[in-house]
Amino acid sequence: MSHHFEIYKDKAGEFRVRFKYNSEVMFSTEGYASKASAQNAIDSIKKNGPGAETVDNS
Repeated sequence: MSHHFEIYKDKAGEFRVRFKYNSEVMFSTEGYASKASAQNAIDSIKKNGPGAETVDNS
């Protein structure tokens, strides 16, 4: 699989999500107290991300 979401536990014990493409981490989220919250973040990204606009703040 060339791209996927991963849920993992960080050193502080919080659940985080990272998105990988060709084994490279493209982004990761803030920490969540529960795995269910991390899964909710993935669901939200999948639902809302495709229609999101790009804002250039450079």
